[in-house]
Amino acid sequence: MRTINLFSKSILSSSLVLMSATAMAHKGHHMPAEANASMSMTTESVMSQHTQHQAMTIPTQAAPQASAQHVQQMNHDSTVHTHDHRKEHGAQIYAVTTVDHKWLLNEDGDGGLKSEFETRIGTDENKLFIKVHADKQESHKAEYDAKVLYSRMISDFWDVQAGARYRAEKVERAQQGWDTEEKVDGVLGLHGLAPYFFETDAYVYAGADNYAAFSLETERDLLLTQKLIFKPYLDMNIIFSDDSKYAKKSGLGSATVGLETRYEISKKVMPYVDIAYEYSKGNEATAWQAESDEEQGWQYGMGLRFKF
Repeated sequence: MRTINLFSKSILSSSLVLMSATAMAHKGHHMPAEANASMSMTTESVMSQHTQHQAMTIPTQAAPQASAQHVQQMNHDSTVHTHDHRKEHGAQIYAVTTVDHKWLLNEDGDGGLKSEFETRIGTDENKLFIKVHADKQESHKAEYDAKVLYSRMISDFWDVQAGARYRAEKVERAQQGWDTEEKVDGVLGLHGLAPYFFETDAYVYAGADNYAAFSLETERDLLLTQKLIFKPYLDMNIIFSDDSKYAKKSGLGSATVGLETRYEISKKVMPYVDIAYEYSKGNEATAWQAESDEEQGWQYGMGLRFKF
């Protein structure tokens, strides 16, 4: 009986040992999987956090670049806004020449020929102007006026000009005969567009014999069609002082207000008709010339202008 009990206890002990070993083996098989799962979850969490960190970091890094691009664009816009038009074609040399002849009749039926020649050559910023005027009335000798001017651009619409003027005219002496008066004057003035697009030349003159004067020429084109154009104009000369032997009266020496109607066959050939009211104050009485009275009245005629 005792032998049976010992055998039974041996079998029970062996069974308990086997069950414990099986349980230990079962636990040892599943622990690495749980550890791997835990590690996978941890890796995914870290990767997710890293991705979120990158997503938050990229805009932060791009922001300075966007800001720099915005500042650069603002600087570019500022540069475009303050662009100096005077230098847009500053290096390009060009030349323009105008030749103008017109025949006018006054109220007494006396005719006169007025001729003008103007050429300009240079760049937008620096130009040379040559202007020649000739006036020949039937009852008077011819008068000539020639200017050579250096022109410097000072704004989009104005040039300052400086140079010299040569003038010559035949004058009648107090005694019998004619004499030639020749003078050279210094010139300083402005050339450009006045408000409302009046093309304007304004000059101050100074010369020998205490000569000082001012001249103004202004005109504006009014388009009726692309080829038919009205041009009102004003020319005036003011004498401040003149002590020469053939002096003109001081004050408003002469003035012409007119309206030209031209038809542009092309930009190079332009015939026109002209009607104007002209005033001239006359000459002073000196030892070399007799005083002349003022003259005024209407003039009308036609002309032809070439531009090339």
